[in-house]
Formats: sequence, C-alpha cells, structure tokens
Amino acid sequence: MHLLPPSRWLVLAVVVATAGGCAVGPTYQQPVLATPVAYKEVPGWVQAVPADALDRGTWWALFDDAGLNALESRVEVSNQNIAAAAAAYAQARALVREQRAGLFPIVSLDGSGRRSGGEVAGAGNTYQASIGASWEPDVWGRLSRGVDSASASAQASSADLASALLSAQGELAINYFSLRQTDAQSALLQSTIAAYQRSLEIAQNRYEAGVAPKTDLLQAQTQLANAQAELVGLERQRTQLEHAIAVLVGQAPGNFTLVSAPWTATLPQVPIGVPSTLLQRRPDIAAAERRVAAANEQIGIAQSGLYPNLNLSASYGAGATRVSDLFSASTTVWSLGLSAAQVLFDAGATRERINQARAAQDQVAARYRQTVLVAFQGVEDQLASTRVLMQQQPLRELASRAADETEVQTLNRYRAGQVAYTEVVTAQASAFSARRALVQLASDRQVTAVALIQALGGGWGN
Repeated sequence: MHLLPPSRWLVLAVVVATAGGCAVGPTYQQPVLATPVAYKEVPGWVQAVPADALDRGTWWALFDDAGLNALESRVEVSNQNIAAAAAAYAQARALVREQRAGLFPIVSLDGSGRRSGGEVAGAGNTYQASIGASWEPDVWGRLSRGVDSASASAQASSADLASALLSAQGELAINYFSLRQTDAQSALLQSTIAAYQRSLEIAQNRYEAGVAPKTDLLQAQTQLANAQAELVGLERQRTQLEHAIAVLVGQAPGNFTLVSAPWTATLPQVPIGVPSTLLQRRPDIAAAERRVAAANEQIGIAQSGLYPNLNLSASYGAGATRVSDLFSASTTVWSLGLSAAQVLFDAGATRERINQARAAQDQVAARYRQTVLVAFQGVEDQLASTRVLMQQQPLRELASRAADETEVQTLNRYRAGQVAYTEVVTAQASAFSARRALVQLASDRQVTAVALIQALGGGWGN
C-alpha cells in the first residue's frame, strides 16, 4: 500500500478544510401566519413589522407620578427575577462563545518523565515532550449551525430578560396604582364615616326627643360600624400591596414603607396614529421567533450525522534519556493525520434524530404563532377596555353628582320628619357606592393604560 508523503497530506487537509460551505439542513424562514392589517378597536393603526430592538424608555413617566418614577428606577437593579434572567442571558452568551471556539483547532502540550530499570539493564530515565493540534473541519456545517443555534438561543434569552423587566415594571405600576387607589378609598371611607357619625347624632337626638323609633338609631349604628370595619379591611389590602411592591424592588417587606400621598390619576393619551409596529417590540414575540430559528439549526446539526466526520491532526515531539537532549534534532518526531468516520448502520437512529428536530421546530413554531395571536388579542382587549372606560367616565361622574344631591335632600327631609331613616340609609349607601365607583374607575383606567403599554411591548415612544 502506497502512503502519501507528509506534504501531500497537508495539501489534502487544506483542500478538505476549504471544502466547507456545503452545510446541510434547511434555510431558516420565519413562520408565516395571517395577521390583521389594522386593529379593529382603533382604525388607522397599520400592519406590524419587526421593531423589538427599539428602546422602550421610561414609559412609566407618562403617568407623571414622582413616587412611581422613584420605585421603577429600583426594579432593574434590585429585582431578583430580573437578576435571574440576566444570569440566564450571560449563560447563553457564554454558550455562544463555547460553540464558536469549536470552529478553531485545539492545541495541547504534553510532557512526561519516567524512571525504570531491572536487574540486567539497570535503571534509566526516559523523558518525552510533544505539542499537538487537532481540528474538525466544518465541512457539513454542523459546527457553524451549532454557533447559529446558540446565538439564536442567546437572543431569545436577551428577549426573556427584556420580558422579565417589562413584566416587573408593569406589575410594579399596577400594584402602585392599586395602593394609591386604596388610599383614595380609605380617604373616601373616612369622610363617609364622618358623615355617618353626623347622621347617627341626628338619629339619636330624634330618638331621645321621642320623634323617631329606636330602629332609626340602630340602623345608623349598623351603617357606621360596617363602614368602620370596611376601613380596617382596606388597611389589610394596602399592607399586602405594600409588601408586593417591596419584593418587586428587591427589599424585605419589613424594611419597606410607602407613605400615603396625593393621587392625581394622570392618564397618558394613546395617540390614534400609533402604528401596530410596536406590537413587534414585545420581547416575548422576539424570544419565541428566535427559538424557532434555534430549532431550525438543530435540524441541520441532526442531518450532518448522515455524512462522515473528518478530523485533521498534527503533532511534533521528542524523546530522550536526558532532559538536555530532549530538544535536539535527532530526537524529534512529527506527524500529520487525516481521519474520517462514517456510520454505516444505526437502525435508523440518525433519521429519527432528524425527525425529532423537525418536530421540535414545528412545536416552537406553533408556540410562536400562538404568542403572536395572543399578543394581538391583548392589544385589542386593552384598546376595548380603554374605550369603554373612557365612555363610562362622564356617566359615573353624573351618577355621583346625582347620588350626592339625593343624599343631601333625603337627610334634610328626614330632619323635617318627612321620610323614614331607611330612605336616608339607602341614599347614603347609593352616594357612597357612586363615589367609590368613580375612584375605582380612575384606577381601572390607569391599570388598563399600563396593560396596554405592556401589550405594545413597552410604550409608543421611540
């Protein structure tokens, strides 16, 4: 058998190495799905295009609340869920670098020393040193597809980080507005309790004067006690919201206090001309799409198993009985090698790995389509809620004004002995319910605005 000289082996290695570029596997195409050209709830918004790299900015500043601004600035630094997502992203980036390192040769240095002997030959020393390199040419694109898959996964992790941050920011804003709404409800209850106490005094005076039955006094006492109990219940609700906010900003609830402050209930105006391109800023959509791309590369990696594995190796070393002779020319040896291995029969295991990879891509592609559809649903839901709540605002205000006037007139008529105290209780309960509904509406509009901002991927500013 005639063996090629080392120079021919080297030429052959270069030819094999430069034969790359014939990567096997499908070319990635983003999954296609039917999407609306505009949002039904807000005519005029245009078809979405990718824009997830845009800066989401400090969207919470649109609510013009200094307390919220101060808390939001602490979320990215202290929230532990975000810290975990950031660590996952760092891990994914390290995996990309690890996969990219596989494209380059591996160089190793080996050295050894040994002393041996026997009764006849006596004792002697043997020293060896060698430097070697091995390289797997990426002929079928397996290694490069591994890099691309890891890169897509890292991009998905980056989007997961952005999604975790947006989620924590949104949850903080909702909890904050809910707490402020609870403070407003408490203030409303306190003023209502004061009014009930005055009504109780009136009922007691009339009862003591013998012009009203004791049932009037009992009803007034019942109404006052229920309102006072409800005020205590609001304190429990506020405490739980305060604890939730503390955790979101990365602080122990026992060390965190959020004092009561005036609530302006500012609402950002959603510009009708804002395009639905901002839907593509949603990081969950970006993450889902990148995972489809990563799964596509896995198909190519599986298909490369149908072709031979090639490996180039080279070494240069020396052996001697004395360390001083180790690097002399007469003791050195070198080698160049090319190896190839091909699986001839594996009972279809490689084909099934390819089928598994294809099924995995179909799975993540379906999840991507579902994520997009749910995203459209979320935007439509919040746009509808925004519209309905805006229409409710003047009606709630009218109902509150009418209920307040009814309460005043009914109480005056009771003083004059024209109506029973039951009508006073009914009028006061209606007035309180109308005022509470107005406060709740203001909170609902702010919470809906936050949800719309999240549904759009973090606001509408560039």
